Amino acid sequence: MSKKIKGLIEKQLGGQFAGVEGVAVVNPRGMDGNKNNALRKTLHGKGLKMLVVKNTLARRAGSTTKIKGFETLLDGPSAVIYGKAGLPDVARLLLDAKKADDTLELRGIFFDGEAYSGLDGVKTVGSFPTREEAIAGIVGALLGAGGGVVSAITGPGAAIGSLLSAIEEKAKAAGGEEEPAAPAAA
Repeated sequence: MSKKIKGLIEKQLGGQFAGVEGVAVVNPRGMDGNKNNALRKTLHGKGLKMLVVKNTLARRAGSTTKIKGFETLLDGPSAVIYGKAGLPDVARLLLDAKKADDTLELRGIFFDGEAYSGLDGVKTVGSFPTREEAIAGIVGALLGAGGGVVSAITGPGAAIGSLLSAIEEKAKAAGGEEEPAAPAAA
């Protein structure tokens, strides 16, 4: 491959990696064509792309983007998975693909300047909450605390109200008076 073609490929890869926050790296060697296509179709359905790359070109293209440092995951034949989905979702999807086809080698996942290597790294990232799950947890915590504040405020008032009701019922039973007398008009 000529230097000019390598430069063009590197520029194209740099453009594709420009808005990417993190990537997953796998070794698709050993997967048959049908399983590879099924994996790509599943990834495409989640808004992801799988791109088999030459490691040196991927290193150069990634060095000027937010994924600078992911080159530690590039060793041997590599396919880079990137896109719009959150990386915990990608990790879970790759773990499911690994269960379906044991020949798929998971190299790791890179985001926020940290590489999670190998199968254990992918399992670790898969255990992280997604963005939506994290937001739901925060909202739940806020609403739980808000419910506690509301019950703390209304709790004493409700207790006083029930005591007054009990005193009123006791007075009715002892005095036989049905309704309390209305105040006289002036």
